[in-house]
Amino acid sequence: MSFFKLPSWTKNHLFSGSKFADLSQDEIARLKNQIQKFSDPNPDISVVIPVWNEQDNIFRTVSSIVSNTTSLKVELIIINNNSRDNTQQVLDELGVINYFQTLQGTPFARQLGLEKAKGKYHLCADADTLYPPNWIDLMVDPMLKNQKVKGVYGRYSFIPPAGQNRMGFWFYELFTSVIIKIRKKKREYLNTYGFNMGFETIIGLENDGFKVAGNRKYDGVVGNDNVNEAEDGRMARIVSSKGDLVLVTHPKAKVFTSSRRLMDDGSLWQAFIKRIKYQLSILKEFR
Repeated sequence: MSFFKLPSWTKNHLFSGSKFADLSQDEIARLKNQIQKFSDPNPDISVVIPVWNEQDNIFRTVSSIVSNTTSLKVELIIINNNSRDNTQQVLDELGVINYFQTLQGTPFARQLGLEKAKGKYHLCADADTLYPPNWIDLMVDPMLKNQKVKGVYGRYSFIPPAGQNRMGFWFYELFTSVIIKIRKKKREYLNTYGFNMGFETIIGLENDGFKVAGNRKYDGVVGNDNVNEAEDGRMARIVSSKGDLVLVTHPKAKVFTSSRRLMDDGSLWQAFIKRIKYQLSILKEFR
């Protein structure tokens, strides 16, 4: 993959920057047909996505997931976390399995998804992320092949804002890859993010799943840290106590997520400096 461009498979799911209202009837019909194949009543795998005010993003994520090639039985579940835009209308029109969670915050949304999931394996995804064609199989494969592996997490790259290339993000991702290696030795759970992780469903259900003391909203979140317990980090720690937690390094398992949180800091450079300072300030804790 060129560090200037997104991989070719993303093109079919970006819809050239269109909003949901801009989609043709043929495009909607194609999505609905694919979604039906990911609505198995007795699934091996549950893919669960929390959504808050994502009427013009969620269909892109759904498109990427239901375009996965897999021989496994899959259900796709979306948790509408009290959206105030037209997210619910989009979900209803597409015909995707969905539930409404009135308690605001990602821990509540992910917990409801966990409780509704029927699959033996649970994959977490997010509404602003695109998933490659073999993501489902590649993420679940370590758990299928080795009973000691109880959970997995994957790598990620960023989707640049419109009109920008990926070069600057490539260097940012190079920096984070170093941090991931450092944290892997002592605090691997900090490497685990809810938009690209998986585990045995029963482990989550028997250990209070994503329930945390605090709560994370959808805006103004920088990610996991070592101060505030995040629901994805909590799940990773639970999994680690029950068996192995494995990083899936296969290049075709890498997801591409929105860069909007980085851009909230003003620019990629400002986000980079802010995170370098933070990571250097806590580096001694990982020795």
